[in-house]
Amino acid sequence: MEIYKFNSIFKPVLWGGDRLVKFLGQPPMAEPIGEVWELSGIPGHESVVAEGDEQGLTLTQLVQRHGADLVGQEVYRRYGDKFPLLIKLIDAQRDLSIQVHPDDQMARRRHDSSGKNEMWYILEGDEGAVIRTGFNRNLTVQEFDDLLTGGKILDVINAVPARTGQVFYIPAGQIHCIGAGNVLVEIQQSSDITYRVWDYNRRDAEGNLRQLHIDEAREALCFKAADGRVTEFTQKGDGVTGLVQCQNFVVDRIDVDGCCHLALRGPHSFVALVCIDGNAAVHADGLAPTSIQRGETALIPASAGGIKFTGTAQLLAATVPSTR
Repeated sequence: MEIYKFNSIFKPVLWGGDRLVKFLGQPPMAEPIGEVWELSGIPGHESVVAEGDEQGLTLTQLVQRHGADLVGQEVYRRYGDKFPLLIKLIDAQRDLSIQVHPDDQMARRRHDSSGKNEMWYILEGDEGAVIRTGFNRNLTVQEFDDLLTGGKILDVINAVPARTGQVFYIPAGQIHCIGAGNVLVEIQQSSDITYRVWDYNRRDAEGNLRQLHIDEAREALCFKAADGRVTEFTQKGDGVTGLVQCQNFVVDRIDVDGCCHLALRGPHSFVALVCIDGNAAVHADGLAPTSIQRGETALIPASAGGIKFTGTAQLLAATVPSTR
């Protein structure tokens, strides 16, 4: 095995722009790009190894080939050959739809899939850009329906000013929207299920109103008030800052200024890295070193020993927490 890098998957959407293309150093594209999938095991949208001896293999094929040595003993027991996380970059040139995601129980019952808890790390937040998340008061289902009918649903959703470096945790069941002017990293459960609640009466390229999922949203939504606060950080020492910890993932920010070591949590999980600024060399015991630069994502196998970074960079590191 090695430290793996993957080809980016570019997703053109009507609300996208050109900032991700620039962020990744790619030539201009004809269509607006709203999402770039950096690490995905979603069927039909799987990441492909970009270089090395296993170039051309999909992420799922890697898991099938290496099993627990790649993803970790506990992760492999819980998820088998299904890679448990999805990592994206998002450019919201325009507002995304008001939406909600199902929890595990609902997603398994309706879609034979996991649910979607997710987190956002703001890379760029334009002046006036907001993140909308959580109802600002308790609602009844009837009030929710009335607000949708009257086009007033935004009135009851928190709008939080977005700034570079802020983190938002969005649990399944919480209403939310990425507002125009935000570029961010999204780390989430491996699920592509989204229920649109409201989409500003926008039409697709064929002139059709975009599909809404009101019945599913009613079932998925938590109608209790949520304050929409920005996530508070935890200092872990040696340039490592804890951003989010939930049952599905742990995300830390690593600030490399010369040299930095990442304390591993044992062989239960891989480490997925997203470089959000600068560049660094990545050294993992037992594996050939590699470099990572802004916009790149890398996957370090769980069987690797200690991890050391040298250079000047800022990284996000995602792992799956132990349940023991």
